[in-house]
Amino acid sequence: MEVLTPNHIYPIFDRMLDRSSKEQLLGQRGLMVWFTGLSGSGKSTLAIALERELQQRGLLCRILDGDNIRSGINNNLGFSPEDRVENIRRIAEVGKLFVDTGIITLAAFISPNNDLRQMAARIIGPDDFLEIYVSTPLAECERRDVKGLYAKARKGEIKAFTGVSAPFEAPEHPALTLDTTQLDVQQSVEQLLALILPKVQLKNKE
Repeated sequence: MEVLTPNHIYPIFDRMLDRSSKEQLLGQRGLMVWFTGLSGSGKSTLAIALERELQQRGLLCRILDGDNIRSGINNNLGFSPEDRVENIRRIAEVGKLFVDTGIITLAAFISPNNDLRQMAARIIGPDDFLEIYVSTPLAECERRDVKGLYAKARKGEIKAFTGVSAPFEAPEHPALTLDTTQLDVQQSVEQLLALILPKVQLKNKE
């Protein structure tokens, strides 16, 4: 009896252009920049500002966050523990496709525990994964309450809300920690650029 291997099932992989071909075309290396932190910490704000700075340098980016993921590819998922894991798994798989195409991918998700973030890093590949901890304190995140979520959580209208009725685990070894009560957006982006640019620029783009 013939045993089917992944090469038999997915033979197209052997005929597709490889990652290095895509990166040479774009003149950049693919990378996942994974922002984690409480709701309201500034993850998406920093990702948007970083995207603009990278584009000004001729570098192609893609932002993934709750708004464009939950309204599309993950619109069938809720917020049960199982769905939260599947949400991050799908995000990581999509992110890997972007990274393997040479795109700098900026993911902004609470991803509240180390197991979830480690799963994402395994899927994407640890060499292509930068964990950025936006460590803005809970009191400041709640003061901002941009979407009114903390107020609802305090009233019991949102169950298992991270920071209120569900825990957040700080990353053990983030590539960079940014507290937006201590750094403004521009200062944070400057630190991000110092970390990211050496990793994504090809010699012919430097």
